[in-house]
Amino acid sequence: MPSLSLMRLLLPAALLASLAGCSILAGGDRNAVTIYAPALQVKVDPSWPTVAWQLVLSKPSATRMVDSPRINVRPTPAELEIYSGATWAQPATDMMEDALLRGFEDSGRIAGVARSAAGIRADYRLATDIRRFESDYRGQPTPTVLIEINTKLIHVVDQRVVADRTFRQEQPVGSTDVPAVAAAFERGMNALTAEVVGWALTTGQQDTDASLLR
Repeated sequence: MPSLSLMRLLLPAALLASLAGCSILAGGDRNAVTIYAPALQVKVDPSWPTVAWQLVLSKPSATRMVDSPRINVRPTPAELEIYSGATWAQPATDMMEDALLRGFEDSGRIAGVARSAAGIRADYRLATDIRRFESDYRGQPTPTVLIEINTKLIHVVDQRVVADRTFRQEQPVGSTDVPAVAAAFERGMNALTAEVVGWALTTGQQDTDASLLR
């Protein structure tokens, strides 16, 4: 099972108050909270091209419920709740941005990649919208982790959308325990990040090659 970095702490009273106003799925001591930080490691596919262009990553967008350190769970299609006594180390948007940045960097297949705030001169920009980042029971006794993001690869000079694709990862949990849910999120993020990195490298290089023939 993938390793999960976690620690115990007491949340500030203000944050506890905000959590108390939400629907809480699990019981337990609200003063003791486990922080989960998925360990991200992307496996490089030998088929990925090595590219000479540079890429910037826009800050991922998401709804307020997704852009939160709370771990969301959907017990029924019409309900969205959170796990009590558990939180992410970062909001989903920050985790996804970090995962993509590390995925591109660790691939060794790109000349340069950075967050948009870094101000590097880039040939392409990757825009990401996180649509779902939750565990969903779907009427089953144990949940399935769902991560769904839409990505757009944009040519920086003319702001042309080179390609648009939605990625979706589903990871069965096989348990109702929060550590098992967090481990499923870790697996899903690693798999989805690898898909996005490979797609962006391949699609960007195809566009670069095509531009040389125009």
